[in-house]
Amino acid sequence: MDTTEFRKRGKEMVDYIADYYEQLEKRQVYPNVEPGYLRPLIPDSAPQEPESFEDVFKDVERIIMPGVTHWQSPYFFAYFPTASSFPALLADILCGGIGCIGFSWAASPACTELETVMMDWLGKMINLPEAFLAGKNGEGGGVIQGSASEATLVSLLAARTKTIRRVRSENPELTEADIMNRLMAYASDQAHSSVERAGLIGGVKIKNIPSDDKFAVCGSALEKVLQEDRAAGLIPFFFCATLGTTPCCSFDNLLELGPICNKENIWMHIDAAYAGSAFVCPEFRHLLNGVEFADSFNFNPHKWLLVNFDCSAMWVKKRSDLTNAFKLDPLYLQHCHQDSGLVTDYRHWQIPLGRRFRSLKMWFVFRMYGVKGLQEYIRKHVKLSHEFEKLVLQDKRFEICAEVILGLVCFRLKGSNELNEALLKSINDAKKIHLVPCHLREKFVLRFAICSRTVDSVHIHVAWKHISTLATELLKAQQQQQ
Repeated sequence: MDTTEFRKRGKEMVDYIADYYEQLEKRQVYPNVEPGYLRPLIPDSAPQEPESFEDVFKDVERIIMPGVTHWQSPYFFAYFPTASSFPALLADILCGGIGCIGFSWAASPACTELETVMMDWLGKMINLPEAFLAGKNGEGGGVIQGSASEATLVSLLAARTKTIRRVRSENPELTEADIMNRLMAYASDQAHSSVERAGLIGGVKIKNIPSDDKFAVCGSALEKVLQEDRAAGLIPFFFCATLGTTPCCSFDNLLELGPICNKENIWMHIDAAYAGSAFVCPEFRHLLNGVEFADSFNFNPHKWLLVNFDCSAMWVKKRSDLTNAFKLDPLYLQHCHQDSGLVTDYRHWQIPLGRRFRSLKMWFVFRMYGVKGLQEYIRKHVKLSHEFEKLVLQDKRFEICAEVILGLVCFRLKGSNELNEALLKSINDAKKIHLVPCHLREKFVLRFAICSRTVDSVHIHVAWKHISTLATELLKAQQQQQ
């Protein structure tokens, strides 16, 4: 494909994507296919001779689209949002076209410097304390990770390295293995599974702190466990606080937890993967109060801030905590400016070496929406969640299971877990809308997350009518069986 054909095919692809979005509401949100559907539709091996773009392109609808779950559909209410916007898509095209691998400043200066500035822009948008910003001479700064899971792992590994070095300096007789065996990390019993996974990868034990009746961790719960563990000879070193938990969007109490972590020399990382985007709105910023006590903080603009995946924003108070843990400098990666104090080499801030020019999509989105446009987008989703909540509360057969704060509603039929499992199955089998469940204490709960950029009030009402109808049919069948 030469540049002439690329111009033609690129326009065709943009038209296809635009048509996809315009017609997305008409596509079935969840596919009908069974596991293994795709293999019989394509050859067993790659073609020996080149095929035309037309042949490849026509197979998109025949082979790919039948197996796509349409995350951008206005009838997709599962998991949490995955952001998408046309400015971000265009920036991704430019990112792919430039094709740089920005592991160091020298590898592509614009790639590094734009990321540093965009992370400061975003930090200011959510009113992060100055200590987290790079500025011109700051000790902190931001980095784009691939996901919140990566951010949690990076912060845990940095905390592990920092703690081992500190403990060894205080107790030279201890080996690294001695210390590793005694390290203990902590997170809420509502924390995402990626926190536990970070512990598995990092080779450290993680203990869940029990949450309260609002599914949040408070200071007294953490303090109790810390006292028990220190008495048992363990070394607490890391706590992951969650703002906007995956099951029900609850918020750990940072104002209580932060001072305890600071006092006990425990690294506090804040995972606000979903909820963090809402902090661009002043009315939700109080949910971040206490961030000043944290060592690191992360949220995903690729969830709810119209920046396409992958773009997970992570800040640290002291960037040296990361670089001291991950820095290796082989000759082939060195450059003449690395010791100037004026540049950042982001390979020292992350697990992979390579990285894409991801800050371009932040730059495009922030400029083309503006802070006010992003605020309006968040507020619309929150308003729609409360609209759905009111519909649920008007039906005495249902109950709301957790406070609705942002864009997630947790609800269920009053009755057994089996009844609600059957309701969810009937909802997802019908494939008109898509939901996923969670467990809150012992209850099986349905999650209704406002996800799509194009979702509106009409879609909320259609979804509720569908859920209500299926509930009526289910309850009627249950009565007949009795």
